[in-house]
Amino acid sequence: MNTPTALELVGVSKSYGPLTALNNVSLSIKPAQFIGLLGQNGAGKTTLFQLLTGLFNSDEGQISVCGHDISQDPIGALSTLGVVFQQATLDLDLTVHGNLKFHCLLHGLSRKLAEERINSELDRFDMQAVRDKQVRSLSGGNRRKIELIRALLHQPKVLLMDEATVGLDPESRKSLVNHVVSLCKEREIAVLWSTHIVEEVQAADRVIVLDKGKILAESSPEELQAQGIEPNLSLADAFSQLINNNKEIGVAYE
Repeated sequence: MNTPTALELVGVSKSYGPLTALNNVSLSIKPAQFIGLLGQNGAGKTTLFQLLTGLFNSDEGQISVCGHDISQDPIGALSTLGVVFQQATLDLDLTVHGNLKFHCLLHGLSRKLAEERINSELDRFDMQAVRDKQVRSLSGGNRRKIELIRALLHQPKVLLMDEATVGLDPESRKSLVNHVVSLCKEREIAVLWSTHIVEEVQAADRVIVLDKGKILAESSPEELQAQGIEPNLSLADAFSQLINNNKEIGVAYE
């Protein structure tokens, strides 16, 4: 029996006037898969996430989340998504609990269920100690953990992580990646992890290399390394080689 697709894009394109941000992008992710979306600044990663979260509409193609076409049933599609954006979106003047409770109420959770889930996730991430602290008092790494907790409270089937480690030190970056990889397998969440930092997708099930709005490669990290012209390339070297060999003319937005 085939496993249902959690997230699927078919022939998705997006332009801003004469500038092409995405060009015929297709991909699919199944539950419990951790997919790395790897690209330099300007590759089109953020444009893709803007389409996935309904902030903009694609010019062509179809986007489906858990069987819901985002153009036909945006509420059904978006209700199954959890998102951690590149830019922090927590209210700095609210407490951690206040931010999390507000998110639960937006998703229609009862107060009782909201408290149960907030407590459960704070325990899971060992963050109960900051429950009543104002968000602005937290470190960058802990703020990111709270944003991840918030994204999980309505129990999404698909988790989008858009350059979620920006501004974090290497140890905090590693910790966040490990948390998400673990969650992906434990809860069978489909994860799309967008980044320009190669090390963050080393443990991915598949890596999608995006450049100038086009997918250059899609394979496991090991297969991507083996595709290099030279033997025994690191994943970072294989990525750089792919980008350098892409001589097509085009400009993409980040």
